[in-house]
Amino acid sequence: MNILLWHVHGSWTTAFVQGPHTYLVPVTPDRGPDGLGRARTFSWPDSVREVTPAELADAPVDLVVLQRPHEMELAERWLGRRPGRDVPAVYLEHNAPDGDVPRTRHPCADREDLTLVHVTHFNRLFWDNGGTRAEVIEHGIVDPGHLYTGSLPRAAVVTNEPIRRGRHTGTDLLPELARAAPLDVFGMGTHGIAEHLGLSAGRCRAYELPQGDLHTAMAERRLYLHPVRWTSLGLSLLEAMHLGMPVVALATTEAVEAVLPGTGVLSTRPEVLARAVVHYVNEPQAAADDGARARQAALERYGLKRFLADWERLMTEVRS
Repeated sequence: MNILLWHVHGSWTTAFVQGPHTYLVPVTPDRGPDGLGRARTFSWPDSVREVTPAELADAPVDLVVLQRPHEMELAERWLGRRPGRDVPAVYLEHNAPDGDVPRTRHPCADREDLTLVHVTHFNRLFWDNGGTRAEVIEHGIVDPGHLYTGSLPRAAVVTNEPIRRGRHTGTDLLPELARAAPLDVFGMGTHGIAEHLGLSAGRCRAYELPQGDLHTAMAERRLYLHPVRWTSLGLSLLEAMHLGMPVVALATTEAVEAVLPGTGVLSTRPEVLARAVVHYVNEPQAAADDGARARQAALERYGLKRFLADWERLMTEVRS
C-alpha cells in the first residue's frame, strides 16, 4: 500500500514505518509542522518517501492516517479526495483528552466514514468517541536492545518541556524525588529545570541529546522515573523497559497496565515512589533484576511484531 501520514510523532512513526508498505510523508519548503518530511534524528527505512503537496494531487494513495483535526482538510485539499469517502482513512489519536475530561468529545466522534484508533485502552475509555468505530492498537517499540548497566546511581527522567507543562508532567514532584536520588532529566526544553525547581546542579541535571545517544545515556542510570500525572503512555517509559531499566512511576493513566509487579514500583503517593528510588539506588542487583523482568514484559506486550500485525489487520479491514 501507499500510506499517507504526516510526521507528527517521531517515536511512534519510527515503529509504524517498519511495515511492508510505502509511506508518503508531506514535505514543505519551510519543513514546518505540516511538512516536516523525513525524520532527521530517527532511523527510517527508504520506504518512507517525502512528497510535496503538489505531488500528492497525482499520488496513488491507498490509505490516509490522520493524526490532527486539521489534517482532514489538508488531505482533501492536497489530494483532491475526501479521506474516509474517496480514499480509506483512519484517525490515530495519540493523546489522552484534556479539559473537562469526563465530557471530552473527540473531534472525530460520530463519523461513519472513519475508524478512530487509540494507542491505549485508557484513551479509548476516557474519550467520548460517539458512534465512531473505535479500536485500540497499543504501542510497538523498535527494540534498542538490553543496554542497561545502571552504573550511575541516578534516576533518569525523560520529558519534553517540563517547565511549561508543569503539573501534567509531574514537574512539581521532582524536588521531593530529587532528595531520594539525583535526577538526570532528558528531553527538549529541559534547560534551566534545576534553577526553576530550586535544585542544585548536582541534584538535577538537564540533557537535550540526539535520539541516537539517548538510549545509551538512559541505560547508564540506575532507574527510570516517570512522575507524569496525565498523559497517554509515554513511549520513553516503554523504551526504558526495553532497555532493561526498573521503573518507578505514578500509578496514573495507562502506566498501571504497562508496569507489572516485579518490574518496578507504581503508586499515587510520592513518598512511596521516593522510597522505591532509594531502594533501587542502594540495591543495584535488585534494580537489574526488576529491569530484566521489565524488558521481558515490554517485549511481550509492546513488541514491534505484534504492533505491525495489529496494524496490518486493521488496514486490511478498513480497505475492504
